[in-house]
Amino acid sequence: MRGKQAPKRKINPDIKFNRLDIAKFINYIMNDGKKTVAQNIVYDAFEIIAKKTKKDPLDIFDLAFKNISPAVEVRSRRIGGANYQVPIEVRGERQFTLASRWLLDVTRKKSGTSMANRLANELIEASKNQGEVVKKKEDVHKMAESNRAFAHFA
Repeated sequence: MRGKQAPKRKINPDIKFNRLDIAKFINYIMNDGKKTVAQNIVYDAFEIIAKKTKKDPLDIFDLAFKNISPAVEVRSRRIGGANYQVPIEVRGERQFTLASRWLLDVTRKKSGTSMANRLANELIEASKNQGEVVKKKEDVHKMAESNRAFAHFA
């Protein structure tokens, strides 16, 4: 790595729930700088979750992210002319980033309904430990488990 590492930017909490993780998630959803559109998508999804599950959408959001956040991942390391997939523990910040990325990839792939509806459905499924996002996390964990023999290269 050359030069200095870029300083972390401080982001403000979201306007409705005053939480940093939701503000960060809104920023991930945002396209072309249209933050109000992204906020409307997230807040509409929360309303849909509240109607469908009759539970607090923040609890569903937290539980879903707990279920889809990876604990370990594999990183490629070149050692002695061979590439090894080395399992490495995932830091908390990267856990949230990966979980958000996977959730949005799955949500954007689906079609038919509004983005808020698709996001709400994926969050509800993830909170029940089901769905494509949970499968993605399990695949990453399986990959790390199968390459556990190379953990000493970390």
